[in-house]
Amino acid sequence: MKQDPHRNSRRQFLATAGATVLAAAAPASAHTGEKESEMPASPQLLMTGNGQWTYEVMSGWGMLPQGVTFGGTHGAIAQDNAGNIYVSTQSATGILVYSPDGRLLKTIAGAYPEVHSMLHVEEHGIEYFYTTVQKGTPQENWLFVKMKIDGTPVQKITAPPEAGFKSPNEWRLTAAVPAPDGSIFIANGYGDSRIFHFDRSGNYLRSYSGKGSDPGLLNCSHGLTLDTRYEQPLLLVCDRENRRLCHFDFDGKYVRTVTEHLRRPCKVGLFSDYAIVSELEGRVTVLDHDNMPVAFLGDNPNKSEWANYNLDPRMIAPATFSAAHGCFIDRDANIYVSDWNRTGRVNKLVRRFS
Repeated sequence: MKQDPHRNSRRQFLATAGATVLAAAAPASAHTGEKESEMPASPQLLMTGNGQWTYEVMSGWGMLPQGVTFGGTHGAIAQDNAGNIYVSTQSATGILVYSPDGRLLKTIAGAYPEVHSMLHVEEHGIEYFYTTVQKGTPQENWLFVKMKIDGTPVQKITAPPEAGFKSPNEWRLTAAVPAPDGSIFIANGYGDSRIFHFDRSGNYLRSYSGKGSDPGLLNCSHGLTLDTRYEQPLLLVCDRENRRLCHFDFDGKYVRTVTEHLRRPCKVGLFSDYAIVSELEGRVTVLDHDNMPVAFLGDNPNKSEWANYNLDPRMIAPATFSAAHGCFIDRDANIYVSDWNRTGRVNKLVRRFS
């Protein structure tokens, strides 16, 4: 494979980039010693990002009624054709359904209290979510569930015998996406990091990769995205603990390492030629078509808050993230981010500059 001419500059940029957040109304103590942005902002606004990726943080979006809690947001965010936003939780609440303006409409999928990933698809005019479930009804932990958008399951995939697992704890899946031909890719990210490929009916086809740090191997294959930004569609994998993104083709062949030195990437959303990456260590990064970083959102300068599950989200500065786990970018380039912590936190970022 040819040497990537951007590799050294990318490495330097990612390694040295600091907090680029403008949080106009954030508490001063949250940014002590940080250089203030030169871009003017109203003191009433909470802003983050830079250039065309400048966002206002919508204070109070998604507030829950009294008695309803997230129970943690170790999960995902998706949107249906009507524009409603779905947020998975770590509780019997299941999946929360919001209107675009942040009103809680209902909850679904209470039988699956720990949905880890969730992708909206439309097939033959019917809307579905492709989900991975950590905890479900009795005897249904760690499985793939294709469900209607009302939470009704229509397909399930459990650990295939061909995997050769010796115990149930080896099958700990984290993400799933459909290929253009309808087959299904599933990442065993919390297990052996292999990628499993099934046909549209759930029959096992193959598995590939596995745990390691060499090119083509993965250490926590956490997120999967169908990357359509190039001539050949590819599977984009968040190789979280190796701090990189990788491309594989649909036959399981390793193509390249897309970018390195990220802060534990969890999920990628695509918007035109851009990739929006949620990072567990307190940041969301925007990559361009060449996978060079062009913006950082919610960059948290307080490293003690990075990936801190026990953190009280009320202590996090309003325009920063502590553990950006789930992310979703909608058709208007607004971004939704869920922080991973014991009580849950979801922010909506509204794009303000074009």
